[in-house]
Amino acid sequence: MRGVSDTGWLDDTRTSYDTVAVDYADLLRDALANEPFQRGILALFAELVRARGTGPVADVGCGPGRITRHLHDLGLSAFGIDLSPVMIDVARRDHPGLRFEVGSMTRLDLTDGQLTGLLAWFSLIHVPDDEVPAVLAGFHRVLRPGGVVLLGFHAGDGSRLKTRGYGGHPMHVHVHRRRPERVAAWLTDAGFTVEAEMTHHPAPDVEGGFVFAHR
Repeated sequence: MRGVSDTGWLDDTRTSYDTVAVDYADLLRDALANEPFQRGILALFAELVRARGTGPVADVGCGPGRITRHLHDLGLSAFGIDLSPVMIDVARRDHPGLRFEVGSMTRLDLTDGQLTGLLAWFSLIHVPDDEVPAVLAGFHRVLRPGGVVLLGFHAGDGSRLKTRGYGGHPMHVHVHRRRPERVAAWLTDAGFTVEAEMTHHPAPDVEGGFVFAHR
């Protein structure tokens, strides 16, 4: 059996989201309309990016592209990257005017200092703890000086194995919960300047974490 930190987590994540991609897109397509706090956080991210100037913004772990589209509608030059080829197919189908690429946050195929902003919206949740520092170092590399990063994640402690989801399809992904202060410490260690840590309680026993930082 694979452990949480085994390198097989990437293959498991890709296969799981390939399997659920169509139902995932259908279930979450309009979810942001009912999430005023999330819209506000994304609007703040867009404002901070615009204050740093123009330039591309990567939505890393974009899934079917709904947040990429929202960032574009907020005036950002946003494009999406996702590990799952089927998710990218769905994103291109649903948002044909936007750019989407298959790729891994563990090895971003972007040049140094290319981005003005980078968003990882609940996409770090499957990355094992011992892999996070390298992922954040990659985020730092591709952002230009002053570039903004926003991380959204499930807040809390502990991990669980998710074996089913989004239309009842089988999955095999570990979901990791982290405290905002821990994520902020990782960002600091990667060379970022942390600007804000936030938590959101959209439902009982549900907590979201958000950390803003810049290079």
